[in-house]
Amino acid sequence: MKADILREKFLRFFKDKKHRIVESDSLVPWDDPTILFTPAGMNQFKKEFMGYDSGFKRAATSQRCLRTDDLEKVGKTCCHHTFFEMLGNFSFGDYFKEEAIAWAWEFLTEELKIKADRLWVSVYKDDNEAYKIWKDKIKIPADKIVKLGDKENFWPSQAKEKGPNGPCGPCSEIFFDFGNDTGCKKPDCNPSCSCGRFTEVWNLVFTQFNRKDGGVLEPLPNKNIDTGMGLERLAAVMQGAPNNFETDLFKPLIKEIEEGLSPKGAVPKNELIYAIADHIRAVTFAVYDGILPSNEGRGYVVRKIIRKSILHLKSLGIKHEFLYRLVPVLAEIMKEPYPDLGKRRENVSQVILAEEKNFISVLNSSDVLFKEKFRQLIKNPDPESAGAIAFNLYDTHGIPLELTKDWLSKQNIKFYQADFVDLERVFNQELEKQKSRSKLTSSMRGDVFDIKDLDVDVKETKFLGYEDCETSAKILKIIKDNSAVKKVSSGEEAKIILDKTVFYAESGGQVGDRGEIVKGKNIFEVLDTRKSGKAVVHIGMVKAGTFKKGDTVAAKVNIGRRLSIARNHTATHLLQAALRKVLGQHVQQQGSLVAEDRLRFDFTHFKAIDKEELERVEEAVNNWIINNYPVVVKQKTLAEAKKTGALAFFGDKYEGRVRVISIGDVSKELCGGTHLDAVGSIGIFKITHEGSIASGVRRIEGATGAFAYKVINANERIISEVESILNVEKDRIPQQIQAKLSRIKELEKKQSTEKLGNIKDSVDNFLNNAQVINGIRVITDVIADADMDLLRRTVDLIKEKTGNSIIALGSKKDGKALLVVGVTGDLTQKDKDASKIIREIAMPIGGSGGGRPDFAQAGGGKPENFASAFERLKEILK
Repeated sequence: MKADILREKFLRFFKDKKHRIVESDSLVPWDDPTILFTPAGMNQFKKEFMGYDSGFKRAATSQRCLRTDDLEKVGKTCCHHTFFEMLGNFSFGDYFKEEAIAWAWEFLTEELKIKADRLWVSVYKDDNEAYKIWKDKIKIPADKIVKLGDKENFWPSQAKEKGPNGPCGPCSEIFFDFGNDTGCKKPDCNPSCSCGRFTEVWNLVFTQFNRKDGGVLEPLPNKNIDTGMGLERLAAVMQGAPNNFETDLFKPLIKEIEEGLSPKGAVPKNELIYAIADHIRAVTFAVYDGILPSNEGRGYVVRKIIRKSILHLKSLGIKHEFLYRLVPVLAEIMKEPYPDLGKRRENVSQVILAEEKNFISVLNSSDVLFKEKFRQLIKNPDPESAGAIAFNLYDTHGIPLELTKDWLSKQNIKFYQADFVDLERVFNQELEKQKSRSKLTSSMRGDVFDIKDLDVDVKETKFLGYEDCETSAKILKIIKDNSAVKKVSSGEEAKIILDKTVFYAESGGQVGDRGEIVKGKNIFEVLDTRKSGKAVVHIGMVKAGTFKKGDTVAAKVNIGRRLSIARNHTATHLLQAALRKVLGQHVQQQGSLVAEDRLRFDFTHFKAIDKEELERVEEAVNNWIINNYPVVVKQKTLAEAKKTGALAFFGDKYEGRVRVISIGDVSKELCGGTHLDAVGSIGIFKITHEGSIASGVRRIEGATGAFAYKVINANERIISEVESILNVEKDRIPQQIQAKLSRIKELEKKQSTEKLGNIKDSVDNFLNNAQVINGIRVITDVIADADMDLLRRTVDLIKEKTGNSIIALGSKKDGKALLVVGVTGDLTQKDKDASKIIREIAMPIGGSGGGRPDFAQAGGGKPENFASAFERLKEILK
């Protein structure tokens, strides 16, 4: 039975049991700073588990998840993964153990027709209730019910003893038995054995306690159900596969990897192929959810997984860019649950390809890196320092320890042969420190459930701000210094929560509204508006009088500011449409800011945008503004909205019903923000800045209305000043500047010629100051204020007068370091290569370079380090 059918059967089964089928959350946990990635199906329901009423008490999902705890085990075992889908059914104070157990058994044995005698179960050692349900109601033989302890059958694991505080409870697991001819083959083998005979299929968590300090367990007033079943494991069981990687979720990926192996017929290493097939799923869906490779946070994890995959490919003999080719294969496998992946596969492929190119380049130049990092240690051997350097190379550049050890071994440095033990010890110590740091930033902090959103004790504030900018409302709660108070007076800062409001709370990149809450002559100035759950929190200060809980007040938004924000928000939609029109449909939003005075839009694009393209984008937006298209808002279900082709932003979490903002036939997006009624009210749109902010991501900043007018006015003033300085008409400014630049170049050329004449007279000085190292004449010097052309010509002059020489010349020009290396023809025939030399000696000046065997050049930012660069050249020759 294919995985797509299993997923569909599971969701349909629980829909028939009156569960709300909820779409998978993003891998980026929405509004949850306690975790880096979504690790389980229950994470998007934290508020519901804590008592928040979302309008349903039962839910079922197929949640995409990402975990890196077992990264080193992936591919080596039958069922460890970084990315996986978790099928889950949940109850929020509705049904409990009996129904959860009965339905799990019904689905497996009746819906999927798994033979009951192939299933075993485990229960928590003190959970007699679950034991009796399995034994007496489901009729599982007692010898197939295993009682396990706090580590295996309590959630969170060992929470009773070690915490954290918060909801917890016993769990019961269902195992599939591959048969007594599998694994250890011992007659007393059961699910507590790790021999591989049993695989956990489904975990049923009974959240019935609240853990408090000291390990005290209090019964929860509302008991919850949280279950999780890995689709990959279930597919392996249903397809009779020996492991998860031999299912239809992985086979096409594995086939593509095997076909890419070189030479053909080489024996594939299954564990590496399995790991790559797993990792491409994790990386693809991470990028799909907007996580781009970087050096911190989630992006660092994605980069680490990509690099690990590249190293696996290298071990298989694939040393070129390959990983990106697996994205279309995965898109085809996942087209049923994730049709949008197919539409975005080129975007995702480009991100992965760029990362592959960068890392392969690092690996190809690793010899230079090794020489740079270990240069001092070759003179002064110290295995502990070597271990720290090895870890830095791994952490910063992704170079594995084995590659470093291999290079060190080839250097014939004897102490390393004896002291790899110390090197590895220090490396592993640093690795453990890093893992600890990662856990601190990525694991759950404090209690299991972050209840800050529930401190306001208000379930929902009714929002009227789409239609009105003023309303009468009642004060439900006043918070001062994080505590509820009955009143606040003039000069005091506070947070006020109303039963209804017209103030838009910061969301989706749009800043929160400002304005006033008024009661007669009493005024509360609202300086910001935020959300806490579905409650709207008005943050500000009492300017006059007193406000009390229960007061009836008037809530008034600053209309002028609201309109400026609306101009920018509507213009942002037009901007995305223009970018997709000019640059291509691959453009996808990666982030935005919509403020009163500016807008910012981040989007996927894989090369620089030229001036003409930027002008076309700005022109398209302004043409649409002139056409004054109406802005139409409609409420639709999420499924209906997606069918119409409305664009959604990966970073937003959408409810069952969504707002679709349409602008003529130009733009259609899902959006909860405030907008204009027609785009003509934008007035004018002006791009103020464009640039790259990350690999494959660019940013445009702009302004609209009066703020755009100010930008244009400021530009006009600058032009007027230039007009005055040059004493020419405005339309003659470019020609006049060009003429002056030509004159400057002419003078510089004349000066350069004079300098070259002086240098010609000084060639003998260069030769006389040369140093002979191992029979080779080495000429090094710094020439003041020389450009690259003058340095090159100086090298040529020296070559004309000598042979058997290597020349390295530097110059400080406009604060930058310029460096050239020349090798005479007789030495290039003896394998002396200027391009290789310059790569090694350019590091001290903070740069890199390249060129031909006879001449190479480099630039950097540290001209004060020329002496170090020249010294390194001499060390190489020695």
